[in-house]
Amino acid sequence: MRKAITLCFILLLAYMATAQKPARIDEALERDLRALLTGFRGDVGVYVRHLRTGKIVAINADTLFPTASTIKVPIQCGLFDKISKGELKYQQELIYKDSLHYDDGIVGSLRDGAKIPLAEVVMLMETTSDNTASLWCQAMAGGGTAINSWLEQNGFGQTRVNSRTPGRSAFQKQYGWGQTTPREMAELLAYIREGKAISPDASDRMYRNLCRQYWDNDGLSQLPPEVKVACKTGAVNRSRSEVVLVHAPHGDYVYCLMTKNQIDESWERTNEGFTLLRKVGALLWNHFEPKSGWKPVTGYDKWW
Repeated sequence: MRKAITLCFILLLAYMATAQKPARIDEALERDLRALLTGFRGDVGVYVRHLRTGKIVAINADTLFPTASTIKVPIQCGLFDKISKGELKYQQELIYKDSLHYDDGIVGSLRDGAKIPLAEVVMLMETTSDNTASLWCQAMAGGGTAINSWLEQNGFGQTRVNSRTPGRSAFQKQYGWGQTTPREMAELLAYIREGKAISPDASDRMYRNLCRQYWDNDGLSQLPPEVKVACKTGAVNRSRSEVVLVHAPHGDYVYCLMTKNQIDESWERTNEGFTLLRKVGALLWNHFEPKSGWKPVTGYDKWW
């Protein structure tokens, strides 16, 4: 009897040691972020986690938002799942057909019958956010149903592909191409960074693709150019979003900012959503790297 009690006590201690601790809130950062979000004409959510300390800020972080082009992060995961199963090869040659055309991005401008490696199609999906490339990758991944199944199996219960996905037309009408929460999209990026998506080598390849962002005029413009980042942006008329993992000198941090129902639907740099992305990017950098002293060079904004 005594041995049984002792064993139970040891097991209880082991459980307590391994049980997940509640996340600690970065109260100073939350206060500053809430002040920054005040007055925004629309709905906004933000999630931040410092990877070393584990401290977080979560403001409407579990609210559903339109993904816009950030859906291309889970599309890549679904595609690499197919590659890992041997159903596709990353360097295989594809043949473009006019029937694939969605818009006049780089892939959509190819002539019918043009040859292009799958690796380049993926690169264009993540780097320039090419929509024709992305829908092509979605189809090759097995469609939204297969991608959503991978998301569910990997613990991302709120992130879903809606477009061209059976049974999700009502969700598409409300959220567009996809839906997610700031917390899930940020944690998906961290999941890839930590080598947990598909396999360590697949995660490494996917993460490298996400570190080649052409659209660096929003939150990334508020970071020193020598700092490595992984990022994906998204924008539709009433929504702006950005998910970023920053390799900062004093510890990596990941964040996702999303908006919806914006009053400002303009596509100028001064759009309230774009402006908020820059303000949050600057606030986070200065919070985590207070001694940096770095500021964007005068005139940087004229290039956008």
